[in-house]
Amino acid sequence: MDGGAARKTEGRSSGAARSAASRRHPAEAQGPQDASRGDAEVSDGSHGGPAGAAGGTPRRRGSARRRARGGRWAGFDGPVPGSLADQTPDADPEAVARAICLRLLTLAPRTRAQLADALRKRNVPEEAAEAVLSRFTDVGLIDDVAFARAWVSSRHAGRGLARRALAAELRRRGVDDEVVSDALETLAPEEEAETARRLVARKMAATRGLDPTVRTRRLAGMLARKGYSAGLAFRVIREALENEGVDTTDMPEISDD
Repeated sequence: MDGGAARKTEGRSSGAARSAASRRHPAEAQGPQDASRGDAEVSDGSHGGPAGAAGGTPRRRGSARRRARGGRWAGFDGPVPGSLADQTPDADPEAVARAICLRLLTLAPRTRAQLADALRKRNVPEEAAEAVLSRFTDVGLIDDVAFARAWVSSRHAGRGLARRALAAELRRRGVDDEVVSDALETLAPEEEAETARRLVARKMAATRGLDPTVRTRRLAGMLARKGYSAGLAFRVIREALENEGVDTTDMPEISDD
C-alpha cells in the first residue's frame, strides 16, 4: 500500500473513533469553548436547575423571550407594580372620553344616550363624561333631533317600518319622547299606507293559491312585525285581494284605533 492510501485509511479510522467517542461522552467530543458554553447553560439556574440533578433537562436559551412574546407570559397586561412605568400619571378623563366618542361617531351616528352608556361602560368619571357630551352637543357632533329624523327616513324607506316600530327603535336608543314624536311627524299617513301596499303586493305572489283566510293571516302578520296597525293592515290586504277577484265579504272590519 503506498503512502497516500495509508494516510486515507488512517484518517477514516480516526474519524470513526472520534464519532464513537462523541456518542459515549458528548462533552469530551466538544471543543474547549463549546464544552464551557454547554456547562454554563446547564449550571444556570434560570435554564433548568443545577447540573446533574435527577431528571433535570437543560433548557435552551431564548425560551424566556419566547414565553414573553407568546407563551405563558402572553397574558401580561400593564406595567409591573412599583416600576417606573407604573408611576406615570393617569390619562386625562376628558381626553379619554373625547377619544371614545370620536371613535364611535366615526363608525356611525349615535345618540347622546348611546355615547353616555359607552363612556359609563369604560368607567369614565361621570363629571368628565358630562363635560364632553355637552361640548359635543354644543358644536353639533351630537344631535338627537337630526339623528331621529334621519332614522325615520332611512328605516322607513329601506325596511318599510311603520311609525310604531320606528318609535320603539328610537326609544331603545335613548331618544326623548318629544323628539321621537317630532321625527315621526315627518312621515305622512299617506306615505305609510302606500308603503304598506307595496309590502303586501310584494308578498301576494308567494301566497297565491292558499285559502284567503290563510293569506290574510300571513300578510297581516308581516305588516304587524313592521309596526303597522291592524286597521291599516286589513284595509290594505282587502284591497289587494279584491284586485285579484277574491271575495272579501267575510273579512272582519277593523278600525285604526
